Amino acid sequence: MVPLSTSPTESSISVILNPRLIALATAVPPHVVLQDDVKRLAGRLFSTATGPEERLLDVFDNAEIERRHLCVPIDWLGERHTFAQKNDLYIEHATRLGCDAARAAIERAKLSTRDIDHIVFVSSTGLATPSIDVLIANQLGFRLDARRTPIWGLGCAGGAVGLSRARDFALADPSARVLLVALELCSLTFQPDDVSKRNVVAASLFGDGAAAAIVVGAGVAAPVSATSRALELVASRSVLWKDTTDVMGWTIDGDGLHVVFSRDIPAIVREKVRPSLAAFLDQQGLAIGDVAHLVTHPGGVKVLRAYEEALGLAPEMFAHARDVLRNYGNMSSPSCLFVLERYLEARTIGPGDRAVVSALGPGFSAEYVLARAAS
Repeated sequence: MVPLSTSPTESSISVILNPRLIALATAVPPHVVLQDDVKRLAGRLFSTATGPEERLLDVFDNAEIERRHLCVPIDWLGERHTFAQKNDLYIEHATRLGCDAARAAIERAKLSTRDIDHIVFVSSTGLATPSIDVLIANQLGFRLDARRTPIWGLGCAGGAVGLSRARDFALADPSARVLLVALELCSLTFQPDDVSKRNVVAASLFGDGAAAAIVVGAGVAAPVSATSRALELVASRSVLWKDTTDVMGWTIDGDGLHVVFSRDIPAIVREKVRPSLAAFLDQQGLAIGDVAHLVTHPGGVKVLRAYEEALGLAPEMFAHARDVLRNYGNMSSPSCLFVLERYLEARTIGPGDRAVVSALGPGFSAEYVLARAAS
């Protein structure tokens, strides 16, 4: 008999129930912009008597980003738009991009839209009521009794939190097939008249993208997939650090969303990530050294370096995260799922390997998901 426990270890969870991620897909909008082109635009927009010094534009060169995908042409960024105009574009493009990612993930899982029991939708770069998951469900033809959980305000942590919630639903209902869609259109939050340092840094970092995942309960037979092995989602943990609400988020006015992030984020990562990750793994009877792969949200090159320093890991451990950052920029919530897709496509996670999906977000907060590759 397995003894009851209020905080079961990894081994006891695997005996009871382990939801699995069986498919993952990503999608990006059609407009590709090079970092040099965005830098020139920023220089033209912000080079005023009250604007940033020329050296501030060096952030574009130091970001280690080559290109990004946007839902709007680059010239759109140089024009003024109301919040209402931006939000109308958000609803239009989020629906299209969400459909693309969801359709691809469902096909990879060898399912149909009629098989989906629960939809988790995560986004923080626009507003919609009915929520975007309703529009996706209507376009793709989901069952009318499919449950829906739209989540707003998680920012860069959203992809990892969404994966945690999908796991929770599949754990509660072992017969469930859960679709997660994490989607952000960061380009629509660009502020051409904001000459603050934070807006210039945001212009050097953010891009648009969507990711979708299929998580199933233990009672669902996983399809044979040629693209990746299933990942058991063993456990998850949310961490909120008190009195850090000014570290990351949005302020909102008539022009839309204005980014908030502190220059202290890398320092916070160096101080907070190791003890919080170690505490999570200790609950599972594991140590940091037992985890072969850290699938991190690539918030920026300084954040990745802070992860390396905090955990004593070589830069090579973050090769997939750097690749995503270089080719897509920081897409906020779906970014960590783009990185996970890289791991799965490259078959970097070997049979039985443990991996932790990690992302930081407003609050200031962290989300960790412990996964293990099927043997």
